Amino acid sequence: MNDYGIRAVYNGSIEEAEAAITDALKAVGFGILTRIDVAATLKSKIGVERKPYVILGACNPKLANHGLNAEVELGLFLPCNVIVYQNDNDETVVSAIDPLAMVGMLDNSALNELVEDARPLLQQAVDSIK
Repeated sequence: MNDYGIRAVYNGSIEEAEAAITDALKAVGFGILTRIDVAATLKSKIGVERKPYVILGACNPKLANHGLNAEVELGLFLPCNVIVYQNDNDETVVSAIDPLAMVGMLDNSALNELVEDARPLLQQAVDSIK
């Protein structure tokens, strides 16, 4: 496993996990701006069969605004991606980008406060669906 995601195994279907994490994110101030069904897209575009895999683009407007004020090109990292997928063991996995890993690629100490605000919220959302 990687160390750039905040992850949980969900005891339920992909659809149930997506609904649960969407609600959990909403409860901590994030909304879903985008939804990409990767498996369906790959099947329709190149005929590849994949296990279910969905990318959700989550955004907390206050935190996004704060981050963009500190680093105008932070938009390259927004929205925060949350993935819902079925792994090789047929488990449903939910994983959110760890803001610490994300901003660690940037050389801007002003973003440290953003990470201190965003990371616990994403962690809380993911932990709440376990």
